[in-house]
Amino acid sequence: MEMDLFSGVGETARQGRIPLATRMRPTSLNEVVGQKHLIGKGKLLRRAIEADQLGSLIFYGPPGTGKTTLAYVIARTTKAHFIRLNAVTSGISDLRKVVLEAEEQLKYYQLGTILFIDEIHRFNKAQQDALLPAVEEGKLVLIGATTENPYYSVISALVSRSRIFKLEPLSKEDIFKLLQRAVKDPEKGLGNYRLQITTDALNHFAEAARGDARQALNGLELAVLSTLPDQDGYRVIDLSVAEESIQEKAIVYDKMGDQHYDVISAFIKSMRGSDPDAVLHYLARMLHAGEDPRFIARRIMIHAAEDVGLADPMALVVAQAAAKGLEMVGLPEGRLLLAEAALYIACAPKSNSVLSVDAAMADVQNGKYGAVPLHLRDASYPGAEKLGHGKGYLYPHDFENHYVEQDYLPEELRGTKYYQPSGMGKDIGFKK
Repeated sequence: MEMDLFSGVGETARQGRIPLATRMRPTSLNEVVGQKHLIGKGKLLRRAIEADQLGSLIFYGPPGTGKTTLAYVIARTTKAHFIRLNAVTSGISDLRKVVLEAEEQLKYYQLGTILFIDEIHRFNKAQQDALLPAVEEGKLVLIGATTENPYYSVISALVSRSRIFKLEPLSKEDIFKLLQRAVKDPEKGLGNYRLQITTDALNHFAEAARGDARQALNGLELAVLSTLPDQDGYRVIDLSVAEESIQEKAIVYDKMGDQHYDVISAFIKSMRGSDPDAVLHYLARMLHAGEDPRFIARRIMIHAAEDVGLADPMALVVAQAAAKGLEMVGLPEGRLLLAEAALYIACAPKSNSVLSVDAAMADVQNGKYGAVPLHLRDASYPGAEKLGHGKGYLYPHDFENHYVEQDYLPEELRGTKYYQPSGMGKDIGFKK
């Protein structure tokens, strides 16, 4: 169990080994920066924290957006017994100890227990299942923190018993405010150093962090600690020092998590929306992050049919060729094949008339179908003629323009129209 994070970090003697981002963690809701959609005045989460009436919660969002901070604030404001676990280092035996401790707190001290589990998505299904009875019976309140969408990474039974709160990346202005606070705070921050920090440097830290407060504060701390005082005793942090101290932030992308679904969704919608520049951007993000290129190729093939379809049937041919070629050449050269196919789709005329198959499938699934008309039935086997199979069938090639009017749908569906040509490109339907 890890209790240290919530036991106070203000002691000067300990600050040398505690990261600035941890030392500067807010201790009350009024100190929290950002996430106003969750903790602004009158918002549900704020009311619940202030009233100390919390049910089970799951906080999810990118790193450095305040998930652990909110748990820290709750730990300092609640009257309940507070326990923290990290899913990376904890197992079922730790969970059993927590449940036993919660039972004792309730029995002997009439205190409820709040269990905070950081990175809850790293618990496997068996570990998550082990939590369920205690949560269900009210022995403890669960607060989970995760960088992954809990609807994918947390078992549905826990999700259904929790309120989900999504944290958004902090704005540049929010991070700038946190940096200024850290520079001025003499107790927990860097206020005891003689610093000269340019606005350009602070802006760079705030910009380069891309919504991650921890990244910005770590960069600031590194800049201060690694810069020697000048002859006047000042540590001068200008833009060049800031650029050295905070490297380009790695792309946040988990191939099994929320970013995986968000980026592929944006890639698909950019192809559909005919934006080739956005298509290349999201393709590059996926490839840079190590996404399986075969997965990308499959999505391109699907959307060649779904979004271009009959408007330009060559889109599917190009997509198939790219997928086949990718298998032959692999990466990095395969990126060119994927880019060609994705750009072809983005720039092609669009038609989604192939989705009309869904209406036909819905009719079939709902029992709306009838017998195949006799004249269309197989007449190739002995005895078929006696059954009337094929009788009256008109062979289109025997007629002018290789077309003749006759019924093809079952009688119950006669006159039904599924296919609606878009009129785009080659998707103009059959002209008699």
